[in-house]
Amino acid sequence: MTQVEPGQVSRPNGLRALEYKNDSIVPTLIDAASKAKINVQLLRRNITVLDGSGGNIAVLTGPDGKLLVDAGYAVSRPAISKALASINSDPIKQLINTHWHTDHTDGNAWLHFEGAAITAHENTRKRLSVDTRVEGWDFTFPAAPAGALPATVFAAEYAMRVNDTHIAMKHYAPAHTDSDISVHFTEADVMHVADTWWNGVYPFIDYSTGGSIDGAIRAAEVNVATVTAKTIVIPGHGPVGGKADLIEFLDMLVAIRGNVAALKKQGRTLAETLAAKPSAAYDAKWGQFVIAPDFFTAMVYQGV
Repeated sequence: MTQVEPGQVSRPNGLRALEYKNDSIVPTLIDAASKAKINVQLLRRNITVLDGSGGNIAVLTGPDGKLLVDAGYAVSRPAISKALASINSDPIKQLINTHWHTDHTDGNAWLHFEGAAITAHENTRKRLSVDTRVEGWDFTFPAAPAGALPATVFAAEYAMRVNDTHIAMKHYAPAHTDSDISVHFTEADVMHVADTWWNGVYPFIDYSTGGSIDGAIRAAEVNVATVTAKTIVIPGHGPVGGKADLIEFLDMLVAIRGNVAALKKQGRTLAETLAAKPSAAYDAKWGQFVIAPDFFTAMVYQGV
């Protein structure tokens, strides 16, 4: 099993920052995923994380078979299959989707074909069942095939016991989308918070399906309040981390929101707000991946 050190970020070749303009990066992301290496990192007990194809994938192994949290891109099936086989030969039996976005659900169909029963929030099934437009990506995602839809859905909380592990799922109030959930492996104290946390990079906020900057901040506050200093936290994107990293992310969101809100209250247009560079103190660290500083500022401006 190849492992990556905590703190390393996998950034597939071919990615560029999405500037504030009418420009979809979705085809570029899919192309990059088709070529990406899948890194395998053992966490605690029988829990592993895979990164390299869309969102981070958690894997729980044991006598009940493999349970995955998130599915990556379908074009990464060969690489993900190889990574799963490198862990052990347990069959794939369960899949949990943390939200509806394609970089977390595009692999649903093949994983279901391999034997996975799919669980998610009810809004994930709703969004996947129809063509869904995301204005922030300038892209319309087609409805998923029947086999890719979650068969088990819930509204607020759901729990299951798999491989002698209690798995607790909780829905956030609308945050990154209206379908986000956390997944807590209780005994190991490992929590997958998905796209309510992007570690070390500016997050995308999907206003088209219920997200907002204020919702993102509320979810970040929930995460900080929920975990302890010992909890291993898996983000949607970026390296595995912990409570201190969640606090840094929350502080960044609050600071930039405050800066943008102050400029908008003064009557500044979006163009004037971008020119003022309200995220400048954070760009060197957070603005170096898919979401460029101006694009993130524009998302914040939309919601204040």
